[in-house]
Amino acid sequence: MSEKKLKLKSSDGRIFTLEERAAVQSEMLKLMVEDNCAFGTIPMPNVDSRTLAMVIDFCKRHADPTGKTDLEAFDAQFVDKDQATLFDLLMAANYLNIPGLLDKLSGKIADMIKGKSPEEIRQIFNIKNDFTQKEEEEIRRENGWAFE
Repeated sequence: MSEKKLKLKSSDGRIFTLEERAAVQSEMLKLMVEDNCAFGTIPMPNVDSRTLAMVIDFCKRHADPTGKTDLEAFDAQFVDKDQATLFDLLMAANYLNIPGLLDKLSGKIADMIKGKSPEEIRQIFNIKNDFTQKEEEEIRRENGWAFE
């Protein structure tokens, strides 16, 4: 007996097929399956094909019924991406509500900023400092514990 398959359409029009066992890694898709709404082609307007292909690979590996996938090694390699790709994956994981993927990506991003000063973090993420000198001094005074 073959397993039910779902079809997902990326924002740039590419169609992906994946088994239900992998699709239910996504809480959003799991609810659609449970509510019998996962028929036809499901549009993914917030996820491009490059990102969706990576997300699907993650879901398939984590749903491997044989247990042959070394998930620790796979996950470490999976999150070893450039910053732009990490953010695309994070947005897709959030949109599709994939807790396991969100955890892995959030951990990687947390590691990127661990031990960095606010200025270094702004530089890493290209964030403009919109505080005046006085506002920044007040924040540092009120939240001294965060700057130790």
